[in-house]
Amino acid sequence: MTTEWGEPVLTRFPEDPRDRLRAWDASDEYLLGHLAQERVPLSGTVVALGDRWGALVTALAAHRPVQITDSYLGREATRLNLARNGVEPGAVRLLTTQDPPPERIDVLLVRVPKSLALLEDQLLRLAPSVHAETVVVGTGMVKEIHTSTLAVFERALGPTRTSLAKKKARLVFCTPDPSSERPANPWPLGYRLPDGIGPVSGRTVVNHAGVFCADRLDIGTRFFLKHLPDAGDRKVVDLGCGNGVVGTAVALASPGADVLFTDESFQAVASAEATYRASGARGNAEFRVGDGLAGVPDGSVGLVLNNPPFHSHQATTDATAWRMFSGARRALRPGGELWVVGNRHLGYHVKLRRLFGNSELVAGDPKFVVLRAVRK
Repeated sequence: MTTEWGEPVLTRFPEDPRDRLRAWDASDEYLLGHLAQERVPLSGTVVALGDRWGALVTALAAHRPVQITDSYLGREATRLNLARNGVEPGAVRLLTTQDPPPERIDVLLVRVPKSLALLEDQLLRLAPSVHAETVVVGTGMVKEIHTSTLAVFERALGPTRTSLAKKKARLVFCTPDPSSERPANPWPLGYRLPDGIGPVSGRTVVNHAGVFCADRLDIGTRFFLKHLPDAGDRKVVDLGCGNGVVGTAVALASPGADVLFTDESFQAVASAEATYRASGARGNAEFRVGDGLAGVPDGSVGLVLNNPPFHSHQATTDATAWRMFSGARRALRPGGELWVVGNRHLGYHVKLRRLFGNSELVAGDPKFVVLRAVRK
């Protein structure tokens, strides 16, 4: 990527030579170009919110910026990109969306996320740190910025306008107005689960902003909950746990099970822990933000439950599902089971047969299937 501050070499995480997706796009280039062309003073505390793979903070490392991200994979990509480009350790401060924000922000750069709720939550959390002279510039591809996006900036910070489009990217300019009355932050959001879905029926689910289907139970999970296996006293992993409803259902039905909730989203794991605590479940539970099953010992797990995503930001891909299934096969003990729910058209049974040598249809309807694969 070519910038005013050099040409940093950037990759996504985990690195995959077959992955043709870059670690930056035209919106990152547009924002960095604007900062250079307009000679925006990058003094004081510079914060990059939602910097996906570290492109912004790596380019601006000389200004000692702060990155705030919800993505473990994005944070690890940033660590590697900073080291790859010779940035001294500690030059960039890495925070998550669950960490307390800086007390004062002088430049706020916002990579508009896919989730409008996450944007709302984070801007409202950062608003007390923003002052009248704070430079606020957002960026995103044209398809990511809508009237509703601008309205979120307006409500949280102050008057907002957009730039002309350039290479299908657009900038958002916001003038902070600390004197304006801001709405209360509605996140995290809690709601009661419906009846007829097993042990979690009627329980409270807690969702932090940005978690999939944060205001309702998604239909895939609802279908999965009706067909969960008996966990017994096995070691169970809720892989890609989201708000933790599936793992919580297992914990309630099988108090003797040890349940690991894991996701690459800091917001998701916080939601899963809050959901588990609110359910009154008693048993051994662990909550871990990480790269799938990395760090879980080989052959140590008896049951993995998975509702894999098929999007990475705006890109549709099966790479995440493939890595989740591969990680599950490694972590499962002989005879251990992977149970997967997914849209019927995604053809996960083909991948499972390639990896495990078997795939059984447990249940299905016109839209979803629940599949079981056994580690031989």
